[in-house]
Order: sequence, then structure tokens, then C-alpha cells
Amino acid sequence: MNSIRAIQKLNKRELEEGINPEGSWHTDYRDTAFINVGGLPFELSEGDIITLFSQYGEPVWIKLARDKETGKSRGFAWLKYEDQRSCDLAVDNLGGATVMDRVLRVDHARYKPKDDEDMRDNTMGEPEDDPGDGSDGGRRKRRRTESESDSDDDRPLLPEEVELEKAIANLDEEDPMKEAMVKRLQEKADTAVKKYKNSRRKEKERERKHERRHRRDGSRHRDRSRDRRKIKDREESGDEHRHRSSRRRRDDPREKARDGHRDRDRRDRDRRDRSRERRHRSSDEEDRRHSRSKRSPRPSKDDRGRRDDDDRKKARPERDAR
Repeated sequence: MNSIRAIQKLNKRELEEGINPEGSWHTDYRDTAFINVGGLPFELSEGDIITLFSQYGEPVWIKLARDKETGKSRGFAWLKYEDQRSCDLAVDNLGGATVMDRVLRVDHARYKPKDDEDMRDNTMGEPEDDPGDGSDGGRRKRRRTESESDSDDDRPLLPEEVELEKAIANLDEEDPMKEAMVKRLQEKADTAVKKYKNSRRKEKERERKHERRHRRDGSRHRDRSRDRRKIKDREESGDEHRHRSSRRRRDDPREKARDGHRDRDRRDRDRRDRSRERRHRSSDEEDRRHSRSKRSPRPSKDDRGRRDDDDRKKARPERDAR
């Protein structure tokens, strides 16, 4: 919308100031006959766009941007006029116009064709390859028009058409009902041809969808296989690197010396731990012995016997006094 407003503002200022065509901003694009059209309804085909823009000049080339997988329109296109002045009219009159609830954006463009792009007139369908030139023949992908895909040369006669031909050949010229019967059979044949073309179109569309799906699934499968190969190669390279580094460590004398120092340190640490454990164990035993020595000794049998004799001696004078 900003480009549309800018173009409209330029045109309005030129009208107010009365600038002649030689001083217009369009003169900056006198070297190109291309225009860029955006905001196109997705339902429009190349023929519809040519019909819309042919009211301001004679289009000689068109390129509608389409999705590579689905083939649907992406809503913008490039168009070339036979006369460059037609570009000025299209930009001024169709820029900002509303078509099927969408606002068109039309501006000059300097289109740069690709190296293998065919720039011949394609407004009447795809141009045929000249067998005498150095073109790539049938290898170039071309979109077939509806008239080519539905041509009458590659289909058999329908029963309704055969019946129509027989009626035209057998009916009497003086029969007053001949014209009505032929008209009725003609309408019947036209309806049958239309149904046949619709069915063929749907069948080709199904085939294209199936081919695109198959291509997409194949590419997805190839991507998964490529990812698996990458992971496997990464794991193998990692294992090889670890094996190589371990072998290098084994062969390196500095690594051997470092490993020997580590082993000695580990043995010294184990020896210190064992000696520390023995010291703790001996100190615990000394503490237990010291605690037993502090306890009061238990009286022996002789001591108990002597106490009993003294008690009896004390009790005998008391009995004698009684």
C-alpha cells in the first residue's frame, strides 16, 4: 500500500504542477517495457491477467509466479508490453485498482531473465521449439495450456458424436424435424464432450498430485537416509578418533611416564589409607582396654569367705550374752 500511495502522490503532484510527459517520473524507466504486478487474486490465470492489462497496450510476454510443488499462483507476476508507453498507462490506471476484493500493486520493473529463460511471445500459449536452433528441446519443462491438454486430436469419438453424425447423414433434407433433432443431438454431444474433458482433467490432476506426493516422499526418504548416514559417519569418525588417540597415548613416552606417575600416586594413596585405618583401629583397642581397667574389680571367692567368717565372729558374742 505504501508504494501505491507514493505513486498516486507523484501523479497528483504532476497534475497539479502541470509537468509535461518529458519531465515525468516515468521517464526514468524508458529503458524497460516490463511491469511488476502484485496483489493478484490467486484464481486468475495468465490469460485473465493478459485480458485485464491488454486494455492499455499489447502484452508480448508474461510470467506468473507459481508454487513449485502445487502449481498454484502466488499472487504476483511480470508482464512485458510491446510499447513502453503502455507501462505508464498501466501503472497510472491499474495501480490501486480492486479486483476480486484484492488491491493491485503495479509498478515499473527492470526484469533480468535467466540464462535459459525463453523470452519469446507466450501470450498465445507456450512457444514451440524451433528444431533448427540450439534449444534444449523437450528437456525444458513447459506448462501445457488448457487448449493443448483438451485438444480433440488425442481423444476418440464419443457415442453421442457418432449418433449425431449418423443423424446428419441419414435424415432427409426435406424433413421438417431434422433441424430440431440435429440441434438436440448437438447439445447432447456437447454435454458429453464437456463431461469427458472434465473427467480427463481431474484424472490428470490426480496423476500430478500422485507424482508430486511420490516425489516429496522420495525426497523425504532421501533426507532421512542422508541424516542416518551422517550420524553413522559421525559415530564411526568419533570411534576412530578415540581409538587413534588412545593408541597415540599408549605409544607416546610422555604419556607412558604420566601413566606411571598416576599409578605410583594411586598406590601411595592406597598405602596411606591403609596405614591410617590401622592407626584408627589400634587407638580404638587401646581406648577399650583403658576403659576396662578403670572399672572396680570384682571380689574373689576368698574375700567373700573372709567376710562371712568376720560376720559370724561378731554374731557369736551377742548370742552368748543372751
